[in-house]
Amino acid sequence: MKKLRNTIAIAALLLPGAVQQAYGQFAATGTTTLSVAVAPEAAISVTTGTTSLTTGSTIFGSSYGGTTSFTYKIRTSAATSTLTLEITTDFSTGGVTNKPSVAAPPTASDKLQYTCSVTAPGTGCASATTASTSAATSVATFPATSSSANAGNGGSVTWSLTDDPVYPVGTYTATATFTISAS
Repeated sequence: MKKLRNTIAIAALLLPGAVQQAYGQFAATGTTTLSVAVAPEAAISVTTGTTSLTTGSTIFGSSYGGTTSFTYKIRTSAATSTLTLEITTDFSTGGVTNKPSVAAPPTASDKLQYTCSVTAPGTGCASATTASTSAATSVATFPATSSSANAGNGGSVTWSLTDDPVYPVGTYTATATFTISAS
């Protein structure tokens, strides 16, 4: 009988600890560890919905020009990141020939070009760049471990299109698609 009483006493002493371990410790306070994995991110807002290319001359003295503004947000890791653009829809209007065109201009010197202005941490394109319908071209680069302001940082692309007398009178539209990436 003494052995049975000792066994019951040992079980009674162990049982509250076993219950506590199974259901956790209760106390006046408790803690947890929070973990967040911050990844590279990038986003752009093109703030100029339609960019009208205009010329100040009526005698073929200057190119058509206009400016597209944008705001970007970026956070990069140890790699360089980019902002590019591509003309995804070339100038068009019906079956008109000799129209302005990025892919097949009526004259070899007819080019749609742009220059870039980007606030830090981005660096805009260094010189005039010819737009393309077949490849993305650079607007800005962002160095490793850089970040924009919470509200975003600004930039713009200033366009230049040759004013060629062979262009038929009309309104022509093209689509420029901006792509920003962070790694």
